[in-house]
Formats: sequence, structure tokens, C-alpha cells
Amino acid sequence: MSTARPPEGSQQGEGTAVNGDPSAWQAEFDVVVAGSGAGGMAAALTAAQAGLSVLIVEKTSRVGGSTAISGGAIWAPLNAHSAAVGHPDTREQVQTYLRATVGAHAPAALQQAFVDHAAQAVAWFESNTALKLAGRAYSPDYYPDRPGAALGGRSLDPVAFDGRLLGPAFKDLRDPLPEFMVLGHMMVTMTDARHLLAALQSFTSWKESMKLVLRYGFDRLSGYHRGTRLVLGNALAARLFKSVLDRQIPYWLDAPLQNLHQDGGRTVGVTVLRGGRPVRVRARRGVVVATGGFPWDAAMRRQHFPAPTGPWSMSPEGNAGEGIALARQAGAALGSAHASPAFWAPVSILKRPDGSELRYPHLVWDRAKPGLIAVNRRGERFVNESTSYHEFVRAMQARPENLPAYLVCDRRFIDLWGLGLALPGGRPREHLVRAGYLRRATSLTELATQLGIDAGRLTAAAASMNHAASQGVDEAFGKGSTAYNRYLGDAAQAPNPCLGPIDEPPYFAVEVLAGDIGTALGIATNAHAQALDAAGQPMPGLYVAGNDMHSVMGGQYPAPGITLGPALTFGWLAGRHLASQETTP
Repeated sequence: MSTARPPEGSQQGEGTAVNGDPSAWQAEFDVVVAGSGAGGMAAALTAAQAGLSVLIVEKTSRVGGSTAISGGAIWAPLNAHSAAVGHPDTREQVQTYLRATVGAHAPAALQQAFVDHAAQAVAWFESNTALKLAGRAYSPDYYPDRPGAALGGRSLDPVAFDGRLLGPAFKDLRDPLPEFMVLGHMMVTMTDARHLLAALQSFTSWKESMKLVLRYGFDRLSGYHRGTRLVLGNALAARLFKSVLDRQIPYWLDAPLQNLHQDGGRTVGVTVLRGGRPVRVRARRGVVVATGGFPWDAAMRRQHFPAPTGPWSMSPEGNAGEGIALARQAGAALGSAHASPAFWAPVSILKRPDGSELRYPHLVWDRAKPGLIAVNRRGERFVNESTSYHEFVRAMQARPENLPAYLVCDRRFIDLWGLGLALPGGRPREHLVRAGYLRRATSLTELATQLGIDAGRLTAAAASMNHAASQGVDEAFGKGSTAYNRYLGDAAQAPNPCLGPIDEPPYFAVEVLAGDIGTALGIATNAHAQALDAAGQPMPGLYVAGNDMHSVMGGQYPAPGITLGPALTFGWLAGRHLASQETTP
């Protein structure tokens, strides 16, 4: 492991008191940032650009946090790219949409701060760091039928990044989820996946596929542990990380936050564990806590999540709530009035022979495609399968019989689109059947027996979908009824890109649980990302960003990128506010 070290001469502090203890600090900086996801790196870069000395401490052995394994979308309404991709926007439209989707579940002042500064923050990062973004010409908000919704422009994607530009530090960047790579270690976007699947049917797709495969082969022959063409959230994390390296901001890996130190009610430093030893680090301006929320804190899940809950999160397992716990111990308050404590996603789980588990989030690839239904433990459909992943799980949580649920399809569907970890294109799937992850049967009746659900109801659900497919209208649940639904369907399928028959044996099913992609409940903050105490007053020297911060969306999920957009924005606001503060004596 190669980690940057503090600048020369910064290892020794000036002996400022630690909770009244006159012991000397062992290192000191203007700002200490705990966590290296988008929120943490955004705060660090903003503060460093203002001339402050900054240290990033990261609990795990890799930089990037949840950002590095995410889809990478950034929701930043009113951004400079919107008009260029054909979607000019207005402040009134954005505010109308947030009122229609978030409402009173998040403080109005916080929502206003986000609307006022998101585009400004994005523009700042594109001008001052290696971050480069592309506007989405067509990417509907998740509730396109609500007032103020947009069909594109508000969500941005990081431009693909060459990991070789990180040099030896490439190995310090968190790898993406293995289930979102092909050929073992090659990253692909949805567009790449479509080209790979159509490589034998289209010359254009064959040409694009060959570019991907040849680049990947060269990377592996050159000794890289994975492909260096980085996309999605890995590209976002890499671009921010490249900027951290360019600014020579020191980062300590395997350095979990142990304590927040206060003096006279102000947060003045931290203790981190480094090399097995506690190290006290003074923070002359303040501390930013951005450790990724609490999805892997079993006690907090039991307290705040709907039952049943389990270790079903797609977030890195290091996101175990320490930052939130330490901020609360220092006097910070949790947010309230949220609609949901987490951002939900249906998750299927493969249990490996060694007892470990591989989790797969059913986000945007399979559920909306034609020829799939979701049924509950009674064998009945209960949801519009093409709705957002967040709404899908909320429908699961609405009634006990919807947990767990089952995604059901036929041979034609699984060969074309795959199903969870079962890859499309006729790829091997026998190992998934043997492991019990993928259920396969020659009839729907036999499949129902394997799943332990009512065969008559399952057969009726499939027949109902077959009728809906023939008519192009799903009268029961409205699959394919909105622009967002159809965006994720199959454009070649008419008249409804989300509706297709389920009638070609064998039949397949995967069980899905009420998983999450991160927590929404966090520390209450003001518009500067300062932590608030129980009385709603800002706590000097203590800032919170990313999923440690109570979501500005209030646990609602209005559009793609509503975690990373606020993470960048409030990380930027935190860095700016820190730069305006006086240095503690």
C-alpha cells in the first residue's frame, strides 16, 4: 500500500488541549476529512483550493467509498449542460418537482440551498478539478408524470477516465462491483453492454465491442489487476482522486476514525487508528465527517429500518455508521421527518460454497424489460415492475406477503436480457441453479412448487401479463405507462417496450429481498453542511457530507443521481465555509 504522508513539518502539533488534556497533537492540518467518497473528496478539494491544508483519513484500504461502486449519476438541476442536450430548465420547474416528490420530508432551507448551489458546485469542479461530466439527452426523472419533472438534462454522467493516469495510486482506488464487470475485470456501461450483446448482429456493435475487448486485453497484458477504462461511479471517484493527487492532499488508508475531540464546544481534532496506533490529529478549522452512513450497522438497522431487515446493502461493508455515532456522541442530532431511512433496491443473494454471499441489485437492467413479472409469496403480482428500484422495495414493504418477492421470466427473456447474476446471451448458468440462486422449471406449476407459492395464482399472473402484452397496456399495475418506465424497456418491443409474454419454457425465477444502496437518515445539518445540535444550532468545527448527512431528499428518490449530486454540492459548501472560518488558536 502506498499512501501520501503529511507535508514536511506537520507531524508535530502545538500542544492544543484535547478535551482538556494538554498532551501534544501528533499531526495537524486546517481540515481533517473522514471518508473518501464523493462528499469527502469534494470537501477536501474545495478547502485545498482555498489554500487550506487538508488530510483525508479513510477507514478501508481503498479510496472511493460508495461512489466508486455506484452508477455515478449526478442530479444537478440547472446545470450548464442541460440546455446543450435539449432540456433548458428553470428554477420554478425544479422547485415544483421537489415539492411534488420530496415535500416536507426535508427542510425547505436545505432544499433551497441545493437548488441554489448544485449547478454552481458542478461548474466549480469541472473548472478546478479533473471532473468532466456529460449531460444526458434523455433520462427522465423517476416521476415524470408529476409537476415540474424533466425528461433529461438534470442528470449528468462522469466522462470515462483512463485509470493509468493515477499511476501507482491506481491500486488504491476501490474496485467496482464484480457483477458489473465482464470478462472478469472489464467495466461496461449500459451502452457498452448493448453493443456486446449485439456484436454478431451489427457491424457497429462489433467494432465497438472489439475496441473494448482489445483495450482490456492490453491492460491485463500490461500487468494491471483490472481494466483501466473506468466508467460510471468508478470514473467519478477516479477523477476526484486524480485531483486529490494533483493537489498533493495527503490521504491515510486503513485509518478509521476513533474519536472527535472538542474544546469549549468546538470540534478541534480527531483520533484515528493508524498502523495499529491511535494518532491525534488537530484540525485548526474543522472536521468533515463523510464516512458513508450506517447500512452495515446492525443495531441502527434494527432501530430505524422496517422489519424484516438484514445485511442486504449494496454499500461497502465499511459503511458501518461510526461517523454518525461519533457525531452524535459529540452532541449532533439525527435528522427527522424523513419518508424513509434508506434508499432502497431489490437485492438477490448468491450463497457461495465457502459461506460468503454475493449480492446483486436489480436496478435498471432486468425488471423493466418485456417478459418479466414480480410476484409475492402468494404468487400474485403486486407492483409495476418497471418502477424505480426505491419504489419497488417500498411496494415490497407495504404488505408482509410481499417479502420476499420473486422475479419470474421464461427462456426467451433470460437468453436476451439475463436475470440478476444469470447473464444474457446463453452464458453458463448451471452453477446458479445448483446453488439455489436461480430456480428453473419446465412449467410454471413446477416453478411455483419450487418457490413454495400458489401455482394457480402464478399461472394466472403470467396469463394476465401475456394478455397485457398483446394489448400493449398493463391495466393492473401500469408497467410501461410512464416515460421513465419506457426509457428502461426495450425500444424494439411494440406497442409497449416494457410488456412481453411469458410463455416459452423453461421458466426461471430469482428471489429478491428489501435491500438498499445506502442510508438517507443521518446527521441534521444547515445549508453550510454544519452539524446541528438538538436545539437546531450549528456545532462549530463539525461538518457532515455524503450519506452521513441527513438526506436533502428526505428519504425520497426523485431522480437518478440524488445522492451524488447533494454529496458534491454539500461537500463543496462545507469546504467553502471552512475556508471562511478563523483558525483556532
